[in-house]
Amino acid sequence: MIMKLLAIAIYAGILLLIGYLASKRMNNIRDYFASGKNLGFFNVAFSARATGESAWLLIGLTGMGYAMGVKAFWVVLGEMIGVGGAWLLMSRRFKRLSDRYDSITVPDYLESRFRDSGHRLRLIAAGALLIFVPIYAGAQVFATGDAFNSFLGWDHLIGASVGFLVVMLYITQGGFTAVVWSDVFQGSLMFLGLVTLPVVILMEAGGMTNITESLRSIDPHLLSLHGPGEADAVTGIVDPSSGGWTTATIVSIVGLAAIGIGFWGSPQVFVRYISMKNEKQIMPGMLTAVTWTLLADSGAVLVGVFGRAVFSSEQLGGDHEAILPFAAMELLPAFFSGIFIAMVLSAIMSTIDSLLVVASSAGVRDYWQKTRHPDMGDEKLVSLSRKVTIALSLVAFAIGMGLLLRDREKPLFWIIIFGWSGIAATFCPTMILSLFWSKLTSLGAKCSMVAGFMGVPLFSFAIPPLLKQAGFEEFAGYLVSLDVLLPSFLIGFAVAVVVSLLDKKGQAQLEGVKDDLLFAKTGQD
Repeated sequence: MIMKLLAIAIYAGILLLIGYLASKRMNNIRDYFASGKNLGFFNVAFSARATGESAWLLIGLTGMGYAMGVKAFWVVLGEMIGVGGAWLLMSRRFKRLSDRYDSITVPDYLESRFRDSGHRLRLIAAGALLIFVPIYAGAQVFATGDAFNSFLGWDHLIGASVGFLVVMLYITQGGFTAVVWSDVFQGSLMFLGLVTLPVVILMEAGGMTNITESLRSIDPHLLSLHGPGEADAVTGIVDPSSGGWTTATIVSIVGLAAIGIGFWGSPQVFVRYISMKNEKQIMPGMLTAVTWTLLADSGAVLVGVFGRAVFSSEQLGGDHEAILPFAAMELLPAFFSGIFIAMVLSAIMSTIDSLLVVASSAGVRDYWQKTRHPDMGDEKLVSLSRKVTIALSLVAFAIGMGLLLRDREKPLFWIIIFGWSGIAATFCPTMILSLFWSKLTSLGAKCSMVAGFMGVPLFSFAIPPLLKQAGFEEFAGYLVSLDVLLPSFLIGFAVAVVVSLLDKKGQAQLEGVKDDLLFAKTGQD
């Protein structure tokens, strides 16, 4: 226990030191929210990946690998498409335009791109962030308690409180710079842990042949991309003949891969592109980010898949999402298992800090400064930003504690994905179209953001039950398997196109947008 606590103490001390050092570079609001637009590719790439992953990677995706087998690699494919597509197709255009508009937040960019002088688009964007970010961050806070409980046996409340306090201390002092520096440190921990632990489990099992034989004896479909068969409702025994390629299987695979859509415009990811010092950082940044994604995400799946062959569900207490902490504690010396506690905390904290700074920027920059007090000085803005960050942290903490009462049958993975989906469905259709389609109007963007925003709770809580009541139980099942992000994204995308084409008045206000998009594409006016 002492060695584990020592590893955690060293980890927390490094984060607090980062926050202190970053605070010394805090001169104005541009530094607090975008690091003065002076970051290199390595910092941006590692920060974007650490932020984009969160607890779902180490707790959720490893648990999916345990439950689904190699079917969980569809999530890896979706992540690769999402991360690679964002860097390759969107980051350069977005960087050029955000620099052209002198934007330091995503709502800054949207307001300039759509010539929206009434601030309503900015307020919709800020409102969506202020609603979904605390939910998303709250799930991460709960995961902090889960991590301390799994590794050290601490009470959830105590564990979540300790993790929450460390995050709040370093981000309120260092702002976005502290977030990025800590993300590099934490992203490195996550990467090393997820690459090495599958090798350790493989050695414990005695090689790949033993792993394969064990999985085949449990359910041969765990080795197939369509996933395992169905368990008997009474005995819980899997019928191997029930697996295979069915419509439901294909729909669920599409839903898993669609998780990557969130990288095509979510503000907590795209603010990293704003913070890059120049375009030359993009190509090495893309290679770094894609390599990180391929190896770390694949490692997470393999932890679960290999762990299924070595550790029974009874050993995990029936909780598939406990596979990573259980394997680390069983197979590693105490100090190194403490490092894995820090690694799980890294995944959680690297997302909480980014989300809170993005939400703080929405409240302070996009609402308070831009719409209420445009003449407020930087010193007061930075002070206010710290206070708002603390307030949002407390809200997220309260939500995280509320999740203690959640239905434990619903994996934490899907609770986190709900918050991720809400942000993505709100912003991604508008962000994609804003970079490639000159006819997207301010009204089209506003309606798209509202439609995407509303789609997530509707597809989560309202539409499937209504379909079941109407007798369309099979279709409702498909919709549940697909999950909420893809249908909400498609509705937001369609609304943006239709409303913009009908908005003749809005089209007339888009003076100079074609020139902007030509500049975004070529880098020349």
